[in-house]
Amino acid sequence: MINVYFDNHQLALKYLKDTEANIHNVLVMTGNFNIRDSIWDPSYPFHSVHNDDLFDIADLFDLKLSCPIQQIPTHYSNNANNSNLVIDLIFLCPTSIEMDNHNITSKF
Repeated sequence: MINVYFDNHQLALKYLKDTEANIHNVLVMTGNFNIRDSIWDPSYPFHSVHNDDLFDIADLFDLKLSCPIQQIPTHYSNNANNSNLVIDLIFLCPTSIEMDNHNITSKF
């Protein structure tokens, strides 16, 4: 299992790209990826170049993005001027029965 936090400089993304050959048998990769993209956040109309790198890493681990049953934000802003975000993601083995069957529960 890999639990990831990507900072604003994407250092963890760079680390995973550089060390993927040394990590084996990953079943789950989850965490705060700090990447906004229209693929997983319908309120965000753009594509991120970091998304391509993230999906390349997931492919190397033979993992696929799991889609929640209901799309809701995973990060809630304390500032009313900022929008809520979907930046926490789950990547699973494609054969997992939970693949497209997980729920995100709002804390509010």
